Amino acid sequence: MNTLLTPATRLWFRLRLNEIGPLLSVSACGFFVWAFITLADEVQEGETHALDSELLLALRDPQNPANPLGPSWMEEAARDITGLGGYAILSIITLATWVYLMMTRRQGAALLVIVAIVGGTLISTGLKMGFERPRPDLVPHATRIYTASFPSGHAMMSAITYLTLGALLARVEKSRRASAFIMGLAIIMTLLVGVSRVYLGVHWPSDVVAGWSVGAAWAALCWFVALQLQRRGQVEKPGETSRSSDDKLE
Repeated sequence: MNTLLTPATRLWFRLRLNEIGPLLSVSACGFFVWAFITLADEVQEGETHALDSELLLALRDPQNPANPLGPSWMEEAARDITGLGGYAILSIITLATWVYLMMTRRQGAALLVIVAIVGGTLISTGLKMGFERPRPDLVPHATRIYTASFPSGHAMMSAITYLTLGALLARVEKSRRASAFIMGLAIIMTLLVGVSRVYLGVHWPSDVVAGWSVGAAWAALCWFVALQLQRRGQVEKPGETSRSSDDKLE
């Protein structure tokens, strides 16, 4: 029977694309890569500038663009939220997760987390250097900036970190409700960080959408790789849970 299958069909089954998990992860990766490429092309041609400017100014006091809309505490809250996507906070979260996974003898999952975050950081840096888009100059920046604007590093790295860790935690959780809550929280955290960057005037909206797109694509790719490695028992063994006696992943 195998001799009757085309090479593409054999590859399809070898990668388990006939199963929902691998198929969804690789499809999500492809979609978000396409979204980023499309958006990047429009940004380079200047087609997003008008909408970017309109959305950025919509979050500012028309009488004084230096002031974001809302009470003063909202601006302070935005600074707190944007910090959740900063390299210092994400590094602490990643390191804590790595230590936890190593302590519970899940070396494969620990390595996957490090590769996902470090790889995402390198991609973010490379894209910023490649595009070199200036930061918004329509409004004063409400927080310090050090790098180019496109894509948003905060949006991208928060997507990679929170979505990857959220998927990992959701997988070892037996309750479907708890798993849905974990993934929902990861998505909300990612969205809040991105929105805060626009609210504080340090990114164009298209920067943030691009960061979300690349981050989600990379997270989906990492999850696809994790599913492939799981089949070989290199990340976790199928059927095992976080509460098993030998402390291995589900």
